[in-house]
Amino acid sequence: MLRSMNEIIELARGKSKVIAIAGAEDKEALKAVYEARELGVSAILFGKKAVVEKNLEELGCEYPIVDCETEEEASKMAVKAVNEGKAHIVMKGLVKTSTLLKAVLDKEYGLRTERLLSHVAVVEVPGVNRLIFITDGGMVIRPTLEQKVQIIENAVGVARKLGYEMPKVALIAAVETVNPDMPETLEAAILAKMSERGQIKGCKIDGPLGIDNALSIYAAEVKGVRGEVAGHADILVVPDIHSGNFLGKSAVYFANGRIAGVIAGARAPVIVISRADTSDSKFASIALAMALA
Repeated sequence: MLRSMNEIIELARGKSKVIAIAGAEDKEALKAVYEARELGVSAILFGKKAVVEKNLEELGCEYPIVDCETEEEASKMAVKAVNEGKAHIVMKGLVKTSTLLKAVLDKEYGLRTERLLSHVAVVEVPGVNRLIFITDGGMVIRPTLEQKVQIIENAVGVARKLGYEMPKVALIAAVETVNPDMPETLEAAILAKMSERGQIKGCKIDGPLGIDNALSIYAAEVKGVRGEVAGHADILVVPDIHSGNFLGKSAVYFANGRIAGVIAGARAPVIVISRADTSDSKFASIALAMALA
């Protein structure tokens, strides 16, 4: 069990990974990678060379540049670099997320697998004695039952790479009882039964669970919710992108927490950093991707 973001940073330290930045005209992305150099990360930059060179000069750093005139070309070449083993991680710079993901999923040079792409956030919240994984607050808008299976498998894969042998997965809903008027609770119960029967492997799943009795032993005991997951959840699987997005951001803005995120499901980690992310969040996301690569 990981208890702090610093533990992920230490897992990444010294791994000597190379990040391919698509749209390296983005000074914030360059700055994030440069500030993470202490971990052993380097970069190959894909974008308009003149602009990238100017940004590098202002930051006082040097990285190899591949001149690309369009964001489609930059995305393609960055993904191709990872596919060819020249880099280990793809990172979004000044390109549209949809353009980058189209390149990631390209059948010829991309990094696609049979899996769905989904976002996995890792949060550290004061007062919680462990890191919590949240999925999917960034990719799949309203996942189907079948997609939720893949979202769980992606998050479990991330957790296992970070050292969790049998992560505990909570399927989050507003209530911890099955209610036919709340489809999320029905799907949660189905997924929990699928796990019980071995259809979803490598983790323990329970649901529906309220977020209180998923995280708090006390809340689980008071409400009479029993099981291996209640009060001990490592991974929170949310019903839709809105709840996942709100939950991750509230950990930062309401609770002064720390957050990192990565897109899972491809053959290499994909980092999509927002300009509004704090420098700490950007650093942690790079560390997370390095630990997974």
